[in-house]
Amino acid sequence: MSKPSIGFIGLGLMGGAMVNRLLDQGYSVTVLGNRDRTYLDAAIDRGAREMENAHELAQASDIVMLCMGTSEQVEGRMRGADGVISGLKPGAIVIDFGTSLPGSTRALAEEVAAAGGSYLDAPLGRTPSHALAGKLNIMTSGDKAAFDKAEPTLKDLGENVFYLGPVGSGHTIKLINNFFGMTVANAMAEAFAMADITGVDRKQVYDVMAAGPLHSGMMDFVKAYGVEDDPNQLAFAIKNAAKDLGYYDRMAHEAGVTSVMSQGALSALIDARDHGQADDMVSQMVDYYVKRFNT
Repeated sequence: MSKPSIGFIGLGLMGGAMVNRLLDQGYSVTVLGNRDRTYLDAAIDRGAREMENAHELAQASDIVMLCMGTSEQVEGRMRGADGVISGLKPGAIVIDFGTSLPGSTRALAEEVAAAGGSYLDAPLGRTPSHALAGKLNIMTSGDKAAFDKAEPTLKDLGENVFYLGPVGSGHTIKLINNFFGMTVANAMAEAFAMADITGVDRKQVYDVMAAGPLHSGMMDFVKAYGVEDDPNQLAFAIKNAAKDLGYYDRMAHEAGVTSVMSQGALSALIDARDHGQADDMVSQMVDYYVKRFNT
């Protein structure tokens, strides 16, 4: 069976790695440019074709994939005369791999369905290095028939491909996942800063905590910076963490509730982002808490 043609929008660090993987697997790929052409040009050098706009890309694609930073960016590429929806082929599938607002996802799914296509939200877990190896975690939801059709392609990209139910469920679960992760990361970062303030050794704090049920991968990521000065074990920028936790907070409000646990971490991430640490990694929130405790 021939592979579907792929249109890919959003060739940043993660998207560029995913396109590399698709090319490795023999897919025909069209791509859409942006201001940073680093990964775009690398894909073109390997045989991907660049399109003028999202409309033309959709016309050439059986599956349109987006890997973008915000819901607003996704909506901007989807709608309008030059957007994906206007160029969709009958029966085409659109997959949003970013971390988007579930409400936005559901609205776009209705518009895509009205245009004769299907929309899947499929946020990602793991890192660009996993993407290069086809080892991502992919949290997919939406029309089951569309998922079944796209599943072989998703399995070329991911080691663990989940089907999670109605459209928007993937983005909902991803936001809950990131809320938990960023709250734990901030708690560990503050714990190291508190160790400094109270005169105990950071590594000893970690060793005691890690010997019991508190131990987690997220603790280890923060410890890599807090103890070993390596910020890159968790390659996730503070500005992106603030965005995701802000989306979680907005999702909660749209559901009619107010999140309690997210507020401290969200406030700290926004403050760090707005005071020079936007591009630092989340593990470097240790520095934020150290500064805060010493002012």
